[in-house]
Amino acid sequence: MFLNILAHHEKNGSIKVDYIRSGWSVSHAFNECLSAILRLTPFLLVNPKPVLEDEIEDRWKWFEGCLGALDGTYIPIRVPIQHKPRYRTRKGEIATNVLGVCDRNLNFTYVLPGWESPAANSNYYLCDGGYTNGKGFLSPYRGYRYWLKDWRRDNPSPRCKEDLFNMRHARARNVIERAFGLLKGHWGILRSPS
Repeated sequence: MFLNILAHHEKNGSIKVDYIRSGWSVSHAFNECLSAILRLTPFLLVNPKPVLEDEIEDRWKWFEGCLGALDGTYIPIRVPIQHKPRYRTRKGEIATNVLGVCDRNLNFTYVLPGWESPAANSNYYLCDGGYTNGKGFLSPYRGYRYWLKDWRRDNPSPRCKEDLFNMRHARARNVIERAFGLLKGHWGILRSPS
């Protein structure tokens, strides 16, 4: 029941028919599974390993000390009418913004609520231009090509050191875009309001 609801965004009414259970039983089973998974969170989310000096993977070797990438995504939600203005996006949709952090292997290592900055050392996360450079965050140069589609469309060769940095940064940081894409692709409940 739990996985059907999450993966296919099935409603309580259709689940109770499929499993021949009452609506209360479906809700109770869902909440029990959710509580169990939340208790497992400390074991499922692990601290990422930084990129080492001797990294050989071309996408990451330029970012020694990098822990992964972070970005936000909108998840559509249903809220009472009085709360809709608070959740309205710039496109007019009702959604909540979720910050995700993943390592270079597409594994989520942190999901908001409760963003904490990285440890006080030389490790950092790659982020897009929506974030500013600061302790633990490395964003691209502003005013230079950045997005991967720009590199495919325009001349693919960097014109200066800032272009080269941004191209390498975008290729590595794209891991978070792919991770969110895979997550939303697998779990239907993240693609429409629930």
